[in-house]
Order: sequence, then C-alpha cells, then structure tokens
Amino acid sequence: MRRLLTALPVLILLAAGPSAAKPAEAPKAGAVAAPDILPGTYKVDLDHSTVIFRVDHIGMSNFTAQFRDFTGALTLDPVSPEASSVTVDIDVTSLQTPVRSIPGFDKTLTGPDWLDGAAHPKITFKSTRITRTGPDTADITGDFTLKGVTRPIVLKAKFNGGWKPNAYDGARVGFSATTSFKRSDFGIAYGVPAPGTRLGVSDEVQVAIETEWSQGKPTGEAAPSH
Repeated sequence: MRRLLTALPVLILLAAGPSAAKPAEAPKAGAVAAPDILPGTYKVDLDHSTVIFRVDHIGMSNFTAQFRDFTGALTLDPVSPEASSVTVDIDVTSLQTPVRSIPGFDKTLTGPDWLDGAAHPKITFKSTRITRTGPDTADITGDFTLKGVTRPIVLKAKFNGGWKPNAYDGARVGFSATTSFKRSDFGIAYGVPAPGTRLGVSDEVQVAIETEWSQGKPTGEAAPSH
C-alpha cells in the first residue's frame, strides 16, 4: 500500500538511547529514557506507511496485497509506553492486488463473498493494552473489526526511532509490526481449503506493517517530501 492494520504503535515503545552529551546514568526501575521522543498526539504519515497482508494461494505462493488508504491516531507517552494508545481506520475499497489478468478482481475481493465493503466500508483497530516485551518492542493488544465482527488481536511491534521537531519536519516516530488471524473468525470463509488440502486460499492471514507517525511540519517551513 502506498500507505497503509497498524501498529498501530508501539511507538510507543520506546526507548531511545541516552544522550551522547554525557555518560548514561542507570535508569530507575520503570523509567524510560526517551530524550528525542515527544509526548502527545501523532497522525499516521500515509506517504511513508504500508500495511500489507499475505495468504497462501493453493500451496504455491504467498499471495500479497495491500490497502492504500487509511487514517490513524497515536497518543504517545514515551515515559510510560503502556499508557499510550493507537487507533486505525482502513478503507476497504482501497484494496490493491497484483492481479492483472482478471478485470475487476479487486472489486470481487471487496464484494459480498469476501470483505463486503458496501456493508462494512472500514476495517478498524483500537488498542486496549500495551505490554513492553523488550527495550524497543511491545505487544499491542486491541479490538480488530473486520466485516462487522470484532475480536482481539495482538500486534508484535518494534520501535524504529524518533526525533523532535526540526527545520524540516515536526516530531516523528516510526515502527514495524506484524500480526496474524484467521479470516473465518470474521465471517470470510469463502475459498478456505478443505481439511488436508491446500487447494484454495488459506484461512490464516499474515499482516506486516511499516508506519511513520508525525505531529506535523513546522509552520512556515518548507519540508522535503522524503
């Protein structure tokens, strides 16, 4: 997706290294040193974010597709990442697949047998709990809604970095995340292979997310596109 389940964020996670200006002091229990990460609300940067999914196709390949349009909001607490939260809304009709030989194939997948975008135009994620699993990783548990069905899923997220506002950009953080789920749990069982075979499209869906979040460009300053 030029853009595009998270994450998101763990960004939450964060842990930034100690300042290079002086030797690092041992952090107190429960504290997180994050001098380059600002608290507050961040919006997802669609130009530098992707959410893709993969399903096994007849045992021959991991068929990969993406959603190109979504919105996201991250409320970040660098000192207490567990207090952070994230929400994401994905436009179902923005689905894009690599299929070229079947006209209208993408619309078929957003039709009633699969995603049913007319009745359920949004796929959403709303975090309910964040648990740190390492210095720059966390599990983000949340309510995932697909085709009108809501179930909990866990995003395995990794904090990639962050910075304070500068002459070119506002405060920014980034992370990667993965998750998986069974589509049949959300009422999408069309094409699931019969037991003991792989002839069809797998029930399990693998999701990979790369996302940047920004507090916005400084007022009156020109910023590079990348």
